[in-house]
Amino acid sequence: MSTPHNHAEKGQIAERILLPGDPLRAKFIAENFLDHAELYTSVRNVLGYTGSYKGVPVSVQGTGMGMPSISIYVSELISEYGCRKLIRVGTCGALAKDLHIRDVVIAQAATTDSSMPTNIFGTSINFAPIADFDLLRTAYEKTKALGIPVRVGNVLSQDRFYDDEINFTKLMNYGVLAAEMEAAALYLIAQKYHVQALALFTVSDHITMDEAPSTVEERQTSFESMIRIALETVIE
Repeated sequence: MSTPHNHAEKGQIAERILLPGDPLRAKFIAENFLDHAELYTSVRNVLGYTGSYKGVPVSVQGTGMGMPSISIYVSELISEYGCRKLIRVGTCGALAKDLHIRDVVIAQAATTDSSMPTNIFGTSINFAPIADFDLLRTAYEKTKALGIPVRVGNVLSQDRFYDDEINFTKLMNYGVLAAEMEAAALYLIAQKYHVQALALFTVSDHITMDEAPSTVEERQTSFESMIRIALETVIE
């Protein structure tokens, strides 16, 4: 039961899955956090693995960058492979002035300039893609138990990384914590299929302040707090 984007067979992907954008982060998570992890797909070098965490089967699947890319993988993971708990583990650019490099953000909701919600609902409805409350609550409680500082709130899922038209200052003034490129699509698709989804982020750079960004290597390998929160949450 493979798809054009995923060569896994039925039963190779767990119901619980982490979704990093970077395939190398998927590899890092599999090799450093999962027991007995095995590669189930490498189509287009977008890697997916299944192993276990504290005895619970967990998969980790790269999704690429942007809402069109994550939409392909999430739609197939849910409809073809039976995934029911999906947690994105990604990076974001901070907007809030009290957020700093390597802080953790939990996306309660995702504001977006993407046309995906409009394509579904038309122009008369501004659909609000939101996180699953049970996953959000569990993740928040896990961060407190682990002693990890965290912020919960609205994030921007933007269609273009290089976008001169977005008014980040206005978004910040309206309480948007950070900018990223996938959460709105994840939440939208999860709500369509009535499954649980959550997006966690580590701040890798700051959009409104002058802070040195994380290196490529740090983005791939060193966001352990976020990964630990996601794993502890997804196995509940």
